[in-house]
Amino acid sequence: MAISLKKGEKFNLSKKGDGLGEILINLNWNARPKNQGFLSRMLSSFSSGIDLDLGCLYELNNGEKGIIQALGKAFGSYRESPYIALDGDDRTGAVETGENLRINGNKIAEIKRVIVFTYIYDGAVNWHQADATVTIQYPGADDLILKMDNYNSEERMCALAIFVNQNNQTFSVEKLMNFYTGHKQLDEVYHWGLQWAKGHK
Repeated sequence: MAISLKKGEKFNLSKKGDGLGEILINLNWNARPKNQGFLSRMLSSFSSGIDLDLGCLYELNNGEKGIIQALGKAFGSYRESPYIALDGDDRTGAVETGENLRINGNKIAEIKRVIVFTYIYDGAVNWHQADATVTIQYPGADDLILKMDNYNSEERMCALAIFVNQNNQTFSVEKLMNFYTGHKQLDEVYHWGLQWAKGHK
């Protein structure tokens, strides 16, 4: 069974035992248009598809703030601060497991808030073609599904969800699905206060 959240809807993760365990945030998408004919598939093989990246902004309770993403090879750490890690970079959308962020839910007392985002690093801005879905999994609970159900944007950045610490016991998860021009605008809207510069893979 799975729980599908609507835009703006919040859900508190259910705590089991002493901690939340590993919180797995999976992003899956389609790199190329669906239902292509033979000729279209042949032509598309010579062109690049969408490179959709998963990442997050984080703020710890000690005041530390930062970013986790493939850009700049900022993959984070699960067992050490910031207790959030990105497992890799799927450049094509062809990897069956997609891209994954892991939050160490047993370290919730260290984590104040996390904004999970995706952005189109390469390829045309076509969110409908990407058809992205985010799945949140953690021990002993139903999956949370965050379907990208709003495609009407020409911006490259999409804020997917925000995790907010609730009395060091659990996280409140809100589905956002808000679009921005890039990292800097996302930062400004949520008052992160990081310094930004252009980067490349």
